Amino acid sequence: MANLKEVKSRIASVSSTQQITKAMKMVAAAKLRKAQDLIIRMRPYAQKMSEVLQNVSADNDREVVNPYAEKRSARNVLVVVITSDKGLCGAFNSSVFKATSQLINDKYNAVRESGNLTIMPIGKRSLDFYTRAGVKLVDHYAKLFGSLSFNHARKAAEFVMDGFLAEKFDRVDIVYNEFKNVATQILQTEQFLPVVSSGEQDHQKTSATDYIYEPSKVEIIEELIPKSLKVKFHTALLESNAAEQGARMTAMDKATENAGELLKELKLTYNRTRQAAITKEILEIVAGAEALSTN
Repeated sequence: MANLKEVKSRIASVSSTQQITKAMKMVAAAKLRKAQDLIIRMRPYAQKMSEVLQNVSADNDREVVNPYAEKRSARNVLVVVITSDKGLCGAFNSSVFKATSQLINDKYNAVRESGNLTIMPIGKRSLDFYTRAGVKLVDHYAKLFGSLSFNHARKAAEFVMDGFLAEKFDRVDIVYNEFKNVATQILQTEQFLPVVSSGEQDHQKTSATDYIYEPSKVEIIEELIPKSLKVKFHTALLESNAAEQGARMTAMDKATENAGELLKELKLTYNRTRQAAITKEILEIVAGAEALSTN
């Protein structure tokens, strides 16, 4: 049976851990409310912008040329991998790494073997993981979550878009967690560039929207397409940020519950050990008294 001092020490240690996990849960809950508000406000705007972009990309009007929809052979590929800066959020980060590995193995294995696959990590966990993996990296924007804003996300998006136009990248994919609710995150693997038109989306119906352009179709499209892509990139970051806080809140809540269950078991063990020690002392006293009485 365990020593009383050891059990008492474990009880103190687990109690301290439980207080930490409970505090982290409360912090994550506070951050989640803010992150959830941001993504809920952003989604309708981003979805409408994406819908318009897809419809415009499907337009066969030769007057308008969308350079971001140019389809090329995928000789150079960039994969944007969005994770968190910190851990203690369950399988949030590991699921993104698994999805990225599966994407590369299924679609870009030949590109990886040729050395033309580049990873753009966003989030410290992603940066650390792929630095250890020794892959080709673009690490300028790994710390975006330190001060997440549209201006910072815009710069990262512009880097990717400029690389596509300069043919440094023929294909750009994004892997991230989409926020559904506190307990659920949906893993997403999306093609960012080239832009996929609405007619190519299997899960969406082709829209026959007829737009009225003012001042001119060319000017509007030239302004709209880059802005829509930047909004889409920023939305992916907001989704991941909200999903991270939800995952951390759930993980810390579960850890707090587990600590409570462990404390019950340890306290039961402590009481049993203490009772056994008291019983042993009583038996020793009785045995000593009997020995004296016989003498």
